[in-house]
Amino acid sequence: MRIAEKFKQLRAKKEGALIAYICAGDPTPEATKEYVTALVRGGADIIELGLPFSDPVADGPTIQAGIQRALDGGMTPDIYFKMVGSLRLHIPLVVMTYYNLIFKRGLEKFAKDCAASGMSGIIVPDLPPEESDELQQACKKNDIDLIYLVAPTTTGSRMNRILVEGKGFIYLVARLGVTGARSDVAVSTRELIQRVKTDTPKAVGFGISNGKQAARMIEDGADGVIVGSAFVDIIASGKDVMERLEALARELKEGVRR
Repeated sequence: MRIAEKFKQLRAKKEGALIAYICAGDPTPEATKEYVTALVRGGADIIELGLPFSDPVADGPTIQAGIQRALDGGMTPDIYFKMVGSLRLHIPLVVMTYYNLIFKRGLEKFAKDCAASGMSGIIVPDLPPEESDELQQACKKNDIDLIYLVAPTTTGSRMNRILVEGKGFIYLVARLGVTGARSDVAVSTRELIQRVKTDTPKAVGFGISNGKQAARMIEDGADGVIVGSAFVDIIASGKDVMERLEALARELKEGVRR
């Protein structure tokens, strides 16, 4: 399913989107498949699957630890795409990874592998929009959405480029720094949501961990929320993981229902 189609469905139902992130291969590829199933049962609208990289500069300690567990378990791009291709989901799948892995595999091949495995979008937090032309062309050839990030510090000129080129959704970074669950979300997030004027859906990430925070983001004008560290924390605990992933997804989904 295309990302735009999912957001169109949600808008018709007056719902925000829950975009759930976990790291593929944490702790094993088979476990990842089970965890994705639990998140979908809980109400996740889009699954963001991290492709582990050894230097995840945008991620905080929680997701860094999940990435390391995945790498220790032997996760590679080949295994990743094979695992993703075995998933049978009715919702969009997005890969979040770093440019080094894409460049090493080859931009065209990476985009083709995404399409062949059933993925709908790519997020690359360490690729500046000004240097993304080649990857953008590869994505367009393979009908893959290249999703850009907007931070509170994003300049006007960069913002304009992102709003023209960005597809799927615009990833709004709720606060400066790295990923990680927080007890509160920065007040400046509302200003950022209002600053980004576009018909492309806006999804807020970095720091959201509960239904109350998710609801606040939707009330402030976001079209969806992105939650990762809170799910990865559950996986790290190793306790009642399936049940707790589903329960948290359900709580967050309730929060984004308008």
